[in-house]
Amino acid sequence: MPFLLRVELPDVPGSLGRVASAIGEAGGDIEAIEIVEKRHDDGVAVDDVLLEVAPGTMPDSIVSACTALDGVQVVWISRYAAGGNLILDLEAVEELTADPAGALDKLIDLLPVTFRAEWAARVHDQDGVVHATNGAPPDLAFTSIGKATRVPTDDDNVHVGARLNKHEIVLIGRRGGPEFLDSELARLGHLVALAMSIARAG
Repeated sequence: MPFLLRVELPDVPGSLGRVASAIGEAGGDIEAIEIVEKRHDDGVAVDDVLLEVAPGTMPDSIVSACTALDGVQVVWISRYAAGGNLILDLEAVEELTADPAGALDKLIDLLPVTFRAEWAARVHDQDGVVHATNGAPPDLAFTSIGKATRVPTDDDNVHVGARLNKHEIVLIGRRGGPEFLDSELARLGHLVALAMSIARAG
């Protein structure tokens, strides 16, 4: 069964190897690792680890094995329903350029996997939700935002958004967290800008 683990660890040689060994000893098999963020001010790296868990192995045992390591903290672990593939930003851009005319809708389709989120949507200032993935709330409202930013909610869900054009925004949601990191906001801003450029070129 695939799981996605987000872990904070010291940004020093050998840290990732220690985490990988702990995961293996606890019954997890690492499929892929993506560096999400490096915080040079406090010497911490944030990594997403896609792993396969052997039948009968509890995810809690992997969390315990990781947190037993000095300086390592598990931010979250969850089942990963995206078929075990990590779509990196460049791969997403390649898919957008394959169909410039449909780039804006394709962007929405790719964002949940790219950002490990449950849903994404395009929201128009007059027409409401104009394109969304499964699971997106149907009553999402347009809000005036510019660059990629966190959007307040009245529950424990976390949303981020960015202006797509004069009349539309992009929203992404995670149910219950975790919060979107600053590096993820920067990535979202770049992808939205690229999608707009690709769409205009088409």
